[in-house]
Amino acid sequence: MRHTRTRILVAAFALFVAAGPALADVKPGDKVTAANVDSVKDMISPGLYWAIQYGLPMDIIETRDTPVKKAYLEATEKYSSQVKLADAGGVTGYVAGFPFPNTDTSDPQVALKLMWNFAFRPNFEEDLALKNFDADTGPISKDRPLQVERHFLIDHFRRLRYVGRLYNDPKPEWPNKEGFEYKETLHPLIEPFDLKGVGFTYYRYLDPAKQDDSWLYLPSLRRVRRLSSAQRSDALFGQDTDQDSYGGYAGQIAWMDWKFLGEKKILAAMHTENFPVKWVEGAADWAFQGEWEERDGYILEGISKLPQYAFSKRVLYLDKSTFECAYSDMYDRAGELWKIWINNYQHKKQAYPGSTLTYDELTVLIPSITMIDMQLEHATKASLPSHRFPGEPGWYWSQGDGAGTDEDQFTIAELISSGH
Repeated sequence: MRHTRTRILVAAFALFVAAGPALADVKPGDKVTAANVDSVKDMISPGLYWAIQYGLPMDIIETRDTPVKKAYLEATEKYSSQVKLADAGGVTGYVAGFPFPNTDTSDPQVALKLMWNFAFRPNFEEDLALKNFDADTGPISKDRPLQVERHFLIDHFRRLRYVGRLYNDPKPEWPNKEGFEYKETLHPLIEPFDLKGVGFTYYRYLDPAKQDDSWLYLPSLRRVRRLSSAQRSDALFGQDTDQDSYGGYAGQIAWMDWKFLGEKKILAAMHTENFPVKWVEGAADWAFQGEWEERDGYILEGISKLPQYAFSKRVLYLDKSTFECAYSDMYDRAGELWKIWINNYQHKKQAYPGSTLTYDELTVLIPSITMIDMQLEHATKASLPSHRFPGEPGWYWSQGDGAGTDEDQFTIAELISSGH
């Protein structure tokens, strides 16, 4: 029955969009709810339309600028002319900045070029540590709050970039004969008790012909398990999230066939105010309370080339100026709407007034994410950082060794050690 309702919703959405020009007339001060969501139907995805029907609120604010950092713009001007698309969907000649800053939407390869802009977007071009964050997962409904099945507390997520380095030495590239693009690690889990010490480490290569190296450490079994790239689309431990959905899409760009669906005005949460996140009270407590604004957007569809991939396609709604993903809809193997990932962005110099961590330029913070399984009416929401750590800024961009983004943190030995 739930599956049928989702199918009907998507079909109705398609008919609405195909019927003619947009009818939306959204302005600062408006509030979008389930009662008036049809007024913005052409500015959101089918998945977000579902979420608003289930209680996600939108407080509309005036569109604000999201300036790109100076070093990134300078790198774009210096290096972009030498970047080319390579065989098998990769790129050559990339150093830093936007690889394809002047892409024409009539270009037959526009989708692939825009997705490489997404892969090397300004806020992905830095080393990163994210500390002390948590997540709740469980069934949702219109009548009662999220029923927490599992609560997760995670100590650290870290990323070490090997190319596009603009803020920490060595710049602009960390020499490595293996050809890494970046390494990431998420470990250790602190809660729930039966997953204490579990962690992931994975390496991404510049050459799309090389599969990711991914490892999962399971302390209960005292073993490290190797994961295939296809398994990156699998949800683990009862959550709704999968590794490839982080940020909207975190897989290798070349492992998808990309299609440009168009450009239009979209609604996105690019400048929310609450830090840490404020969750909606009542039945929609899986949704963040925040501000949304009208943005120029690109819509792109990706179909995986990998066998046994969980999703038949992903549809990403990208903000034109930052190339951040506002939200991403995922479809099951039968082509039916299945899941949505929703990002909540801020652009600040401090996470909160008085924070000891201050940036010279506006820097992206993501106080929360939500992923919803619409077919099962099930959701996972994450607070980045957790409310349990007052004063924690959560996000540590370009802090180098001081935030633990040194090579020693990305080894299997460290993965096992941190889990003990």
